[in-house]
Amino acid sequence: MTKADDINKWLMSQGRVLGDMTLIVEGYIALLIEAGVPLSRANIAQRFANPLLIGWGVVWTPSDTSSYEVTHVTLDTSSYVGGPFHYVLTNHKPLHKNLLNLEEDNDHPVYAEFAAKGGTDFFATFLTYGDGSEHGCTYVTDAHDGFKEEELSLIQETRTGLSSALEPIAVRKSMASLLQTYLGVGPAKEVDGGTIKRGEQRKLEAVVMFTDLRGFTQKTETWEEKKLLEALNDYFEVVVQAVENHGGDVLKFMGDGILSIFPFESSDHSTERCREAIEAARDAITALVKLNQVRTQAGENELAMGIGLNRGTVTYGNIGSPGRLDFTVLGPAVNLASRVQDLCKTVGDPVLSTESVANANMEYFASRGHHEVRGLEEPVEVFALKL
Repeated sequence: MTKADDINKWLMSQGRVLGDMTLIVEGYIALLIEAGVPLSRANIAQRFANPLLIGWGVVWTPSDTSSYEVTHVTLDTSSYVGGPFHYVLTNHKPLHKNLLNLEEDNDHPVYAEFAAKGGTDFFATFLTYGDGSEHGCTYVTDAHDGFKEEELSLIQETRTGLSSALEPIAVRKSMASLLQTYLGVGPAKEVDGGTIKRGEQRKLEAVVMFTDLRGFTQKTETWEEKKLLEALNDYFEVVVQAVENHGGDVLKFMGDGILSIFPFESSDHSTERCREAIEAARDAITALVKLNQVRTQAGENELAMGIGLNRGTVTYGNIGSPGRLDFTVLGPAVNLASRVQDLCKTVGDPVLSTESVANANMEYFASRGHHEVRGLEEPVEVFALKL
């Protein structure tokens, strides 16, 4: 057997079942070095099927192995355009570049970065997966004479094994990333873990946060579509970042409404989760104030929102038809959070809470009295968050 056969065999057997891209890359590089390839750096990248992220990968050096993620914005920057990944994925062929005697005006800056770190030679190629997608790989050496042809041939001949080892991981990671993007962190873990049957559900305790953009109906009738979508995205970003920064899950966008939860497993944990939900609401309002300053300077209308907080038992799971499911939370606790949010319009405060949440930090709240709530016989006391 050739050296390439040995490496491919390891990748397709032992490497494939490691289930971790970092371990596979480290094992693969170790085998290349053992076979005589003088590597000083390797970057094995993967492409995502995701509206937020375009790629991820692992960078190996003799002293460290690290992972990274790439957003779609990167594809429009000078660090990618005209660079080695851009070249191999556009032209579908490898790239071999000597790093000595570079021309500053003609060569991409990334080559100068590798040369400044002692690199003498550079090679870029790609992996091809079963769906036809291509994924870039780059290799650098600091050997005085650069890469030899037989060393580059070995890298090329082991692409099949590396693809076989990495493709299952790429598929799983892409699926998990899509689930998290569209469902949120908590529901994504549930669905990925097998909670997928229609009607499958469980009870859990949670702080429910319901957020609503004020005047949305009027805005849809009077604002041009581009400005409306930009405003919605800015508003969503403000709320989602605040919720996620404090450990909550954003479960659903409902028009201009946002449903979020802060689950907890014990009464000891409930006070902490209430405080995190309170801080998330406070941060969202603070961020909206800053956003409005930017909008005002740009000549755009300010945005306003209402937030309702409540704590209680919710039903968590899948509902829907045999061919279409929705992972969500239901129950009186959710309904009350929504109704409390509605009261923000008449009470005049941007954040209102029931006593079940306000009790966690009552010094942050002021009572706004008892109010009739649709669906409940008895009035509910609501508390305004002091901002």
